[in-house]
Amino acid sequence: MSTSRRERTQDACPGVLRTHPAADGALARLRLPGGRLAPRAARELAACARELGDGHLELTSRGNVQIRGLADGAAVALAGRARAVGLLPSDTHERIRNIVASPLSGRGPGGRDVRGLVAALDEGLRADPVLAALPGRVLFAVDDGSGDLEGIPADLALRAQPGGRTLVCVAGETLALRVPDMVAVPALLAAARAFVDRVAAGGPAASAWRVAELPDGRDQLLAAAAGVAATAGALVADDRPVTPGTSIPGMSTGRSKRPASPGARPGAHAQRDGRWALTALVPLGRLRADQLDLVAGIAERIEEPSVGGDQGTAGAGALVVTPWRSVVLLDLTAAQLADVRTRLAAAGLVVEEDSGWLGVTSCAGRPGCARALADVRRDATRVALAAGAGARRPALPVHWSGCGRRCGQPSGAVAEVVAQPDGYHVRAGSLASSAPFVVTWAPDAPVPVGAAGDGDREPGVVDWSALVDAVTEARELHRRETG
Repeated sequence: MSTSRRERTQDACPGVLRTHPAADGALARLRLPGGRLAPRAARELAACARELGDGHLELTSRGNVQIRGLADGAAVALAGRARAVGLLPSDTHERIRNIVASPLSGRGPGGRDVRGLVAALDEGLRADPVLAALPGRVLFAVDDGSGDLEGIPADLALRAQPGGRTLVCVAGETLALRVPDMVAVPALLAAARAFVDRVAAGGPAASAWRVAELPDGRDQLLAAAAGVAATAGALVADDRPVTPGTSIPGMSTGRSKRPASPGARPGAHAQRDGRWALTALVPLGRLRADQLDLVAGIAERIEEPSVGGDQGTAGAGALVVTPWRSVVLLDLTAAQLADVRTRLAAAGLVVEEDSGWLGVTSCAGRPGCARALADVRRDATRVALAAGAGARRPALPVHWSGCGRRCGQPSGAVAEVVAQPDGYHVRAGSLASSAPFVVTWAPDAPVPVGAAGDGDREPGVVDWSALVDAVTEARELHRRETG
């Protein structure tokens, strides 16, 4: 997504205590630092979605969850229930706990266990009154060193290194600070405070919601982190410039050749302890309450591996929500894997690597958003099912937008399908040479899409064959032009 400065300076990111008024009711967003979700909390979220919302949970590109369709007063009940299961530990800092982390941390074949860093970062954010002023769009990332978070446009990031050291990274900076693990979180929090100070100072920086939107002064954030390291007596061992072509969290080029994260690829992934992780993609990020109940029930019966000789805890860390709109079940035995895969697939979750759902995202569209010109979820579903399974996967993800705002569009190269008054405009958005292909609404549609007074009538229809061809062409164009 673009990181250009915006005219509107008010931070409207929703939480639980401050919801967003949508066309289908209030929308509440709950933060899940590192994507970790205890089975008990998952079951409570499923119950809240059924009893207070529209029966679904939406997974966001930051590994958080949303509940839509809340009636008047339902958000108060949701907040109370979220507190009871540990999902709302702070009223003042609830919207700034945007932390993504490597989903297989401590289990994957590469990288280190960074769950302690995630917990320390979350605790540090909540403990600092100054940081309550952070915009709700600021994103933190904690990479276990495997590089699986490349492509995630983090503002401030930690990346584990060998030998008990961690890189501290600031979006837009070509310097990375290497510090001992014990200093990493304090250094990153110092950079976050420097961002708050830079915005509070006014001037052109006053409207920045993301670090990359600062017109200048990003180096001051890294200097603040270095100051904390120096005060702690930690030698800053590696503040050399990152060489061209090297990606670190928060500096995505959108062209990384590194294999996709296990959290982004449906299917089974081997853990280094001989167990298995299973990633289930949630179509369009819309998880039904009964699907979450199923996943929670499976996680409850998984025993987390023991640490230091202590007995493992059933379900304690077995479920992770990822920024790729998927859920990961960890620590499955080989005997459990086939059964769990079958049950998730039967429930409508994607566990096969060749699904037509791969790389498909969308905004809410009609009827949930008053600005939307089409029911993009319905149309994206029809096109994804038409793509089927087994085909060679296109190189480019595709995002469906109900209007020109392109809400929720992933960063980097993406094929765009944007609803406009005359039809869907389809193009390979990352290529300047790609002119939009317009699939117009059928002339016999009862009213133009988005026309005033159309009420509850169905929006205009398109030539489905032409739309499937246009989306496929846009996704393949990137492969042909970039090699």
